[in-house]
Amino acid sequence: MRIKRGVAKRQSKKKTLSLASGYRMSYHRLYRRAKEAVLHAGQYSYAHRRRRLSQLRKEWIKTIAAALSTTQYSYSQFIDKMKKSNIEIDRKNMAELIVYSPEHFKQLIEQA
Repeated sequence: MRIKRGVAKRQSKKKTLSLASGYRMSYHRLYRRAKEAVLHAGQYSYAHRRRRLSQLRKEWIKTIAAALSTTQYSYSQFIDKMKKSNIEIDRKNMAELIVYSPEHFKQLIEQA
């Protein structure tokens, strides 16, 4: 029995082309090109979501190191003191403390 799927296929193609809107040249017009471009874009998007997390962590570390430059500790010494005194606060929250309430961060340095 022959399967007719004109409506379903058209919807599928329409969706792919709408996902590819904004792409350059034939990648937003031709279905084959658009399908390929959307697949690759999805792969890049997945990989870069993971890369963004490591980039954010690097930024937090830079913020903490910059705030510690006025104190006697280096970044690694400070993190070591934090671990030894059993103060568990992650780098993201430390960076936010530095930006939004530096006085609390100074108290944290004194405790470590």
